[in-house]
Amino acid sequence: MGATMKDIAKRTGLGLATISSYLNGGNVREKNRIKIEEAIEELHFEVNEVARGLKTNRTKTIGIVIPELNNIFFAEIITEAEDILRSHGYATMICDCRSDAEREKEAVEFLYHRRVDGLIVMPTGRTDPGFKRFVRAGKPVVMIDRKMQDVPCDCVLVDNKGAARDAVKRLVRAGHRKIGMIAGPDNVYTARERLKGFQEAVAEMDAVADETLITGGNYTIAGGAAAMRKLYKMHPDMTAVFVTNYEMTVGAMMEINDLGIRVPDELSVIGFDNVDFAKASVPKLSIVTQPTASIARAAADNLIERLESRPVNEKADEDADGERMTVTVTLKTGFVEGRSVKTMNN
Repeated sequence: MGATMKDIAKRTGLGLATISSYLNGGNVREKNRIKIEEAIEELHFEVNEVARGLKTNRTKTIGIVIPELNNIFFAEIITEAEDILRSHGYATMICDCRSDAEREKEAVEFLYHRRVDGLIVMPTGRTDPGFKRFVRAGKPVVMIDRKMQDVPCDCVLVDNKGAARDAVKRLVRAGHRKIGMIAGPDNVYTARERLKGFQEAVAEMDAVADETLITGGNYTIAGGAAAMRKLYKMHPDMTAVFVTNYEMTVGAMMEINDLGIRVPDELSVIGFDNVDFAKASVPKLSIVTQPTASIARAAADNLIERLESRPVNEKADEDADGERMTVTVTLKTGFVEGRSVKTMNN
């Protein structure tokens, strides 16, 4: 039979209340901390997390809900966030809903009944699959990459509109006027923001404003390839294309190669994410980059602060009108210059 708190108390001469406080992260005197840690090591004491969770009403587990685990952007964020959470004593339960609204709803229900302490989520669409249930229960929810207006929670976002606007302006400054765009699904927040940025830049820079130069994809490799094929068939005279996520960038480049189009001589390209893929492409791609490590750290730090700064089940602060006070962090994108954009002779 394993050692118990009573064994530690007997070995140290300390009260059970002091030992319990230490084990649950409370403050104890330095000399008592040393005694307890020495006893834990000598007795090979292991904390029963299940029993502690029943007592404290916390499981030290965080639920993570993402649209696609095989998406490199999501995977990089989750890997980093998991490391940070683990370093603070939190385990994670990751649910891949495969961009399916029903799977997402099931995942959120599953995590709620598993009594996770909080959520990090990337919403699949516009409809709340149950995040507000966590908010009402006093459990923090941090939304990353995407935002839902009717869910009062903290958000960590990227300036997607600014990123798209900057990419298009780079193309226009290089002399391009007829610029195509492979956009994401319109039910996804990031896709809508990037589309707005593209349209704003086209208007500001006096480029060709033609809705048929915008073709929708579905944030997949196959979707990017199909969109590129359609776009080039409709506008073989366009001189540049902006692709708005990594998977679609891969698909678009595959299709460009299949069509025998020379980049950048016949078509300039700006893609999105994955520096390694950009370097491996011939020629090296110019891409918009997102700060995945910063996104992960902001989300994890926010969640930990919410969990550790207020008692269990205490509701979040509200403003004078009774609205939940939330925090939104917006991070800037970067840009890696490649050799896929041709400077036109005007």
